[in-house]
Amino acid sequence: MPIEKLDTVDAFIVFDLADAPESVGIVRSARKILPGGASDLARSITYALATFEMRRSGASAGINAVDDDRADAVAKFTAEIAPMVASGRFLPEPGARVPRAALESLAKADPRSSVGGMADHAAVAGVVAAAASAAGGLDGRTVTIEGFNGSGPALAAAVVEQGAKVVAVTSGTKGAVNQGGFPADALSTTGSIPEGDQTATEALAEPVDMLFAGSKMGVVNHTVAEQLTVGTVVPHGPIPVTAKALSVLGRSDTTVVPDFISTAGPLFAWWPTGDPTPEAIAADAAAKITASLEEIADHPDGLFLAAAQRAESFLATWQETLPFGRPLAS
Repeated sequence: MPIEKLDTVDAFIVFDLADAPESVGIVRSARKILPGGASDLARSITYALATFEMRRSGASAGINAVDDDRADAVAKFTAEIAPMVASGRFLPEPGARVPRAALESLAKADPRSSVGGMADHAAVAGVVAAAASAAGGLDGRTVTIEGFNGSGPALAAAVVEQGAKVVAVTSGTKGAVNQGGFPADALSTTGSIPEGDQTATEALAEPVDMLFAGSKMGVVNHTVAEQLTVGTVVPHGPIPVTAKALSVLGRSDTTVVPDFISTAGPLFAWWPTGDPTPEAIAADAAAKITASLEEIADHPDGLFLAAAQRAESFLATWQETLPFGRPLAS
């Protein structure tokens, strides 16, 4: 997995497949971004692309900077990668401490059909479609949303529209529980959760039909998995489940949807194949993600292994060697 260091700033880009014509992935910033985590993020996108038979690669970038220096570091990063963006070699998406506004200078050069709002809309549609497919519908289901971040209100509104009840939410270390289901106005504000005196750990322990998880990589580790009483885990962000947690959840007969399928909605906005309107793209994302999961629903090895094997089969059609390691958090 090639790692390219930048010249003008303390930053790097991981390219999962060196010979891919285009690579896309998240840009994050912190005092120290580790290449290992960036590699995991890149691998998840590679498997998403392969699932839907797109000959492109996942990638991920890290900008090492403290808070006071971050704006300058990000500006230098975007200036240096501008030629990469124009050629499609690296197409950046916002990540931790790198908001979309910080990448705005690259938008005109970006060859993708759409970035930003349309892709975000498709992302939520894909997550909800994956949940409905894996659980046999959402009507009457009880739901926990872990990581009620920027997309939290849209995700909550979408699952409630399909008849589910959001009974628990978490944000950071805080949690809130309403066993009867939160009213819509309590879940309508980005970045906040309803009033409650529970911790995130207590909220996650609430028995529910479905857990949407994705605040960070590995948020569902084996310790968290042992505390869950849940029928289906649906990622709304990249690689929230660790390898050990997948094993624990498998023993408890919990269905775990592969993150590289449930979070694939933006692919259909970035590279649409039909009607480019927001509604059509969201519907296309939902339909293709549903079909992808239905194809492997009865696989004896479970959804994750079946989906990984299918992605690897496609990768083998255009890569001489497969990338080592599957998209699970350490």
